Amino acid sequence: MSDAKIRAIVKRPDEKFGHVTHISCTLKNLQRTVDGPIQVVPITQDTACICNEEGKLRGLQKNFIMGKVPFHDVIVGECAIVGVDGEDFCDCPMEFSTWKSLLLRWGN
Repeated sequence: MSDAKIRAIVKRPDEKFGHVTHISCTLKNLQRTVDGPIQVVPITQDTACICNEEGKLRGLQKNFIMGKVPFHDVIVGECAIVGVDGEDFCDCPMEFSTWKSLLLRWGN
């Protein structure tokens, strides 16, 4: 991870779809964004959700459901949707309109 800023979709539990912003791609900043240790949950081959690894154990507020039953997960706390290039994070390749459609398809 570098200290470069990347385009991300950040979603808090109190937001319906989140918002597009630029975040610093350092471990410290990503941990600050999700309020703890990060967990990377793949969405597509080149897109991932960065969330709090301990969020469910800590009882963080539900954010959204990812996927459809029986292959779904509940994401809690604030999260960031970013691009993935090998081992690195990069600009989120997903358009915001696509993200909104995906959340609606998952039942959020």
